[in-house]
Amino acid sequence: MRKVKLVFSAIVLAVSLSSTVQAKIQMPEQVSSGVTAIELSQRQAVHWVSVEQIERSLQNQPPMAVGFDIDDTVLFSSPGFYRGKLEYSPNDNSYLENSEFWQKMNNEWDKFSLPKQAGIKLVQMHLKRGDNIYFITGRTKTKTEKVSQYLQEALHIPADKMNPVIFAGDEPGKNNKISWMKDNQLKIYYGDADTDISAARELNIRGIRILRASNSSYQPLPKAGRFGEEVVTGSEY
Repeated sequence: MRKVKLVFSAIVLAVSLSSTVQAKIQMPEQVSSGVTAIELSQRQAVHWVSVEQIERSLQNQPPMAVGFDIDDTVLFSSPGFYRGKLEYSPNDNSYLENSEFWQKMNNEWDKFSLPKQAGIKLVQMHLKRGDNIYFITGRTKTKTEKVSQYLQEALHIPADKMNPVIFAGDEPGKNNKISWMKDNQLKIYYGDADTDISAARELNIRGIRILRASNSSYQPLPKAGRFGEEVVTGSEY
């Protein structure tokens, strides 16, 4: 009987030691503080700014007109664009010239677009300041649209503060956003594309870059900060 107890004890000890070894394998010793995806995006020497820093920079300034691009700026809208490509032109990007696609995108498929957290924070900050917000997009204008309604709900904008979306469209060799920025006397414009920043610069408007998510359907990714512009930290989400 004593031998049986000794054998049992040895088995229990062996199992215990084995579990300890496995635990050490699963949880290796910490050798550094590590890094998050957001911290990785901030390693380059660009002019990073937070929403709070932008707000502080506007202290003591009266309410103003500010503008936002939509796709990859306040919305992650790649699901709708991805579906459009598969349905209308799986082998190229000609779907972007298809009026049927734009009718679908502007009326139905934004249901699959995710509001970006950075977009919500920025919009709410400007609303708190009493600023007048405009959304100027390069999307093609359609007979009807529900983008305005979706943005109002997704970004938590009161109905009486929501301006209808401005569809600047895309004409080869022409940036139609510039005229809309000028007409509405914008002081700040947020966008993810190089053309957004260059348009703001042309009018001496403060152009602030929003990071495009790395899994966006709009590739290649732009080089944020390449013009010395401010880039919002964590704005890929």
